Amino acid sequence: MSTPRFLTLPPGVRAQQIETPLGTFAALEALPVRGVPERWPALLVPGYTGSKEDFLAIFQTLAEAGRRVVAIDMRGQYETEGPDDPSAYTCEALGEDVDSVAAVVGEGEPVHLLGHSFGGLVTREAVIGGATKLASYTLMSSGPAGISGPREKACRVMLRELPEVGLAHLWAHRLEPEAIVAGVPDDILAFLRKRLFANSATALVAMAEQVLGAADRLDDLNEVDVATLVLYGEHDDGWSPTIQAEMAHRLDADCVVVPGALHSPAVEAPETTAHALTRFWNQAEQRLLHTTA
Repeated sequence: MSTPRFLTLPPGVRAQQIETPLGTFAALEALPVRGVPERWPALLVPGYTGSKEDFLAIFQTLAEAGRRVVAIDMRGQYETEGPDDPSAYTCEALGEDVDSVAAVVGEGEPVHLLGHSFGGLVTREAVIGGATKLASYTLMSSGPAGISGPREKACRVMLRELPEVGLAHLWAHRLEPEAIVAGVPDDILAFLRKRLFANSATALVAMAEQVLGAADRLDDLNEVDVATLVLYGEHDDGWSPTIQAEMAHRLDADCVVVPGALHSPAVEAPETTAHALTRFWNQAEQRLLHTTA
């Protein structure tokens, strides 16, 4: 479970609803506090049990570089409604949602697409599908196939216990005590509870199955000509740093290891993460503009 550092919207950040042909998606949008966006926009997609708020700590720094930055709740997550149909939560179906949102965010221009954790498995479907007009692609704390490491165990617990004991029991007897032991502040704890219970129960189960059972699609991803970055914390407890380094090598991608961070670099090391993203995005734009000039 990703834990936002704070919940107050920074200057230049506002909540909005993104209307697409596939539905309406709750979003947070960041704009430069001064001036207008002069660079191509970025679209950020959260991980399993996460939400758009997981990117709050990096919004302002990213926008200050002169671009519009949008983060969404995927279908069935937090403030975006989802159906009781498990097929709506496959990586392929959610990838189509990302395509639809990216078309609106880009307004005909290329988009810098980022997927965190499970969001990486989802966004790669959009990249492979080829419908999204991309400026670059970033896999943040994600992997080539189903999740491994300690977070695999947590995900299997969710998948096993949620249908058996229900969300309220799981929160009260496992998730909340773990958060308290980790020292999560009361206001963030209250938000985590609110967010978890706002998720579609069907989505929580179906997404858990997806993040555990995802196939390796790096060969397919390698066929797409797009500047790619693999970014992860040096102590990631999801996909191991070794696995992610190997993934970067297979994709011939740029690779950034964030010192001191675990599975959520945007929360645990926001300034380092934001500056690494901005540098990569700017370089990707320069290369793309140069090749099309």
